[in-house]
Amino acid sequence: MEIYGFYGRSFRLKVSESFKIFWNFLLFLEKNLYNTLCYCTDLKTDIHSSCKEERNMKQGLKIVTIGGGSSYTPELMEGFIRRYEELPIREIWLVDVENGQEKVNIDAQMAQRMWKAAGHDVKIYVSLNRKEALKDADFVTTQFRVGFLEARIKDERIPLSYGMLGQETNGAGGIFKAFRTIPVILDIVKDMKEVCPDAWLINFTNPSGMVTEAVIQYGNWNKCIGLCNVPVIAMMKEPIAIGYDPKDLTYQFAGINHFHWHKVYDKHGNNVTQKVIDALFEGKDIGLPANINNVPFFKEQIEQMQMIPCGYHRYYYRQEEMLKHSLEEYHTIGTRGQQVKQTEEKLFELYKNKELDHKPEELSMRGGAYYSDAACECINAIYNNKKIHMVVSTQNKGSIPELPTDSIVEVSSIIDAKGATPMAWGKFPSAQRGWLQCMKAMEECTINAAVTGNYGMAMEAFALNPLIPSGESAKQVLDQLLLAHEAYLPQFASTIQRLKQEHVQIKDPVVQQLVKEGK
Repeated sequence: MEIYGFYGRSFRLKVSESFKIFWNFLLFLEKNLYNTLCYCTDLKTDIHSSCKEERNMKQGLKIVTIGGGSSYTPELMEGFIRRYEELPIREIWLVDVENGQEKVNIDAQMAQRMWKAAGHDVKIYVSLNRKEALKDADFVTTQFRVGFLEARIKDERIPLSYGMLGQETNGAGGIFKAFRTIPVILDIVKDMKEVCPDAWLINFTNPSGMVTEAVIQYGNWNKCIGLCNVPVIAMMKEPIAIGYDPKDLTYQFAGINHFHWHKVYDKHGNNVTQKVIDALFEGKDIGLPANINNVPFFKEQIEQMQMIPCGYHRYYYRQEEMLKHSLEEYHTIGTRGQQVKQTEEKLFELYKNKELDHKPEELSMRGGAYYSDAACECINAIYNNKKIHMVVSTQNKGSIPELPTDSIVEVSSIIDAKGATPMAWGKFPSAQRGWLQCMKAMEECTINAAVTGNYGMAMEAFALNPLIPSGESAKQVLDQLLLAHEAYLPQFASTIQRLKQEHVQIKDPVVQQLVKEGK
């Protein structure tokens, strides 16, 4: 009888039948012991994760940040430094493109000063080779802007030249930011599958919800969580506004990115949402991001819904007033993107200071303050299985019954080693249900157009967006944005070529100049 032992070695023995039975039993154990011990998939995963965690605790974590030349990078470093005792980081790689090399080098030098001042031996690396940098990463964060701030300026100015709201994550501008960003994030996922297949992708590149949905639905990468600073700011500011300790409040958020509502409860389970509403109309600071004009909501509307809308709802509930304000800036001091460009230039001048070894206060002037800190908290929760409450973009899984179960929604979730588990919200009232379903349909069309380059689908996304009036002007805005962003929209190449043959011209003079300069 030929017997196969451990490692596939074989030999012949003359044995009794009883020994044959015993030996076959040993072989059965050899072959099936692991599956027997790991009766279910979760247990296998837990064992694997535990082993990996133990290895990482010894070796230290590798963090890779795509868009390392962002002005938010010092905040990211600050967040990691504060959590170093729980996050044993070994190295951080800051990745950017060639045109962003100067800024990423400045960020890297400042980051290294920050870690040195903190007394931790963490190495900062700069790379323009994304795939090389991603190798064996444990966590990947994304904070990049395709086309830099010049692209944002185009997104804002072209719609405003036709009397439509120009905003980087809402309306036509938000759609085009998705068009430019989604192909890039899907390329990043391809690289991750090859060189760091166990890594988590923590995305705070806007539009965060749509980018996260593209990663999960089209990139088939489930280890992805999308973040936004808006809920973070609300949960920081609202307790102060109503005189509560933040630890004594419980929050419940639901909706989609930049289009969510929330309720607030005290430690006894009492609904204190009305107290926050009262504070809002008393003029107290409840956490409006710096990039949104503070046009008041209508009190009767908010009291009726008994939910607190996010700051971005002003673009929908007070569209007329927000448009008026945006047009005033468009004709005078410049759009928000133009203002941010000036702020960023000042920030990087600060970062160049070789004595600066901490995040400057001036960074709070950016509308995206606390994005990076939220990313650090999310990574900490995953790595240490903390089971904490965070508001993230993740798969719906029934938390909002009015939307498909696999849709990406922005909801209160429990974050642990498995990622995000969304908390059930329940049914929305009619108005919010209608808004959500329309906006989610718009997002789905936008993502599809970003992936396929289908011009008709892009028109569908425009038609569904409440900030874009339908008609010839909308088509002109769509066509001009395609021309303005040609360098970053290869999926629309055939359409752009057709528009050139039809002699479509960009109307806004600032954008004309940017295109002429190749920006």
